Amino acid sequence: MTHALSLTLLSLAGIGAFVLGVQLFFVLRRQWSLSRAPAPVSSGAAPAGISILKPLCGVDDDLEANLACFATLGYPAYEVILGVKDTRDPAYQVAQAAVARWPKVMRLELQHGEPGLNPKVNQLITLAGVAQYDILLISDSNTRVEPDYLHEISRTFEDPEVGCISHPVSGIGEQTLGSLMDNLYQSTTTGAGQIAAKQAADQDIVVGKSMALRREVLEALGGFYSVRNVLAEDFVIGRWVTRGLGKRAVVARAPVYNVSQKKSVSAFFKRYIRWCIIHHSCIPTPVYLAQSLLNPMPWALLGAMLEPSLRALGVVAGVTLAKLVHDVTVFRVLRPGQPTPAMTVPAVLLKDVLLFVAWANGLFARSVDWRGNKLRVMAGSKLIPPASAPVQSLPTPESLPGAKSEPESESDSNELLAG
Repeated sequence: MTHALSLTLLSLAGIGAFVLGVQLFFVLRRQWSLSRAPAPVSSGAAPAGISILKPLCGVDDDLEANLACFATLGYPAYEVILGVKDTRDPAYQVAQAAVARWPKVMRLELQHGEPGLNPKVNQLITLAGVAQYDILLISDSNTRVEPDYLHEISRTFEDPEVGCISHPVSGIGEQTLGSLMDNLYQSTTTGAGQIAAKQAADQDIVVGKSMALRREVLEALGGFYSVRNVLAEDFVIGRWVTRGLGKRAVVARAPVYNVSQKKSVSAFFKRYIRWCIIHHSCIPTPVYLAQSLLNPMPWALLGAMLEPSLRALGVVAGVTLAKLVHDVTVFRVLRPGQPTPAMTVPAVLLKDVLLFVAWANGLFARSVDWRGNKLRVMAGSKLIPPASAPVQSLPTPESLPGAKSEPESESDSNELLAG
């Protein structure tokens, strides 16, 4: 029995290492193609106006520089609407200073009421209501982008079948071990997963760190109000756009950079404990189990511990080497011009062990502590406060106006394959 279980775990780890090799191939192929192919050109129509909705909560690492990046994008028709819950938020003064510095681009809005349990969506409801343009771009406060960011969004929306655009994610700015692990995850799991899903299966995965929608599409979904009580609003919106409305969700060429500088190892671990619970709530358990193969080193270690042998140790060494090559290579490729810290190799190993623990916890846990609030996460990341009456049920994609039918056998996990 022990021999069979050990052999199974070692075999699964080997399969995981192979899948990582395939993922690395697609990431390198995409980067090679982008380096050789010119960017698509516009049809010549006037650039569409874009409203950037940027909810703030607390002072992120280097927030002032993050906001400055969005103030000077060189696009002819755009606005940046900064949102805070109230004037007690430490981000309020930073936002005020940004508006004073760039009054023609930025403005500040305080949240109106508290319609739901998702703090980010509560702000988005207010920000969308005051936005002047018909392309709404949700942008996290800890991000930076490249100069062509808005131009590519405008060009992509020239296709009327496109309903949603998101961007490959990478991580930059690490000064601590916790932030290094965070940026490694953003690059080697989220960003690499988005790229591989598109290259291998033509799946455009929606990630809410940077997500653009047509206003008419958002209104057809019931506005942000319809996702006020879900934690993974990007997953739900992406699913509704593609399955409910029959529109395309596109992953852009340009990346968006997650800035993490001073996160502690404890903060990193707590974040992904919460994230794994959310992730499992959005996808079937068999898919959640299968995705653990993308972190094969812990499985190889468990297999070797059950039945130690030279062969088992060889598998552990091979799988570990494959994971290190994958993560270090992707980290360098998706962060052009950024240095690779000397601690990257040990950070990969520690990251994978902590992520495995978080993943295992996500198999069973259903409650999260988010911004000081204890919330229970139900199917589809629907939020319910403990010991309270159930919140209003969410509509399904099929119940939306103009919804198109989809085969029932299609997996619900496409939008979350990046994770």
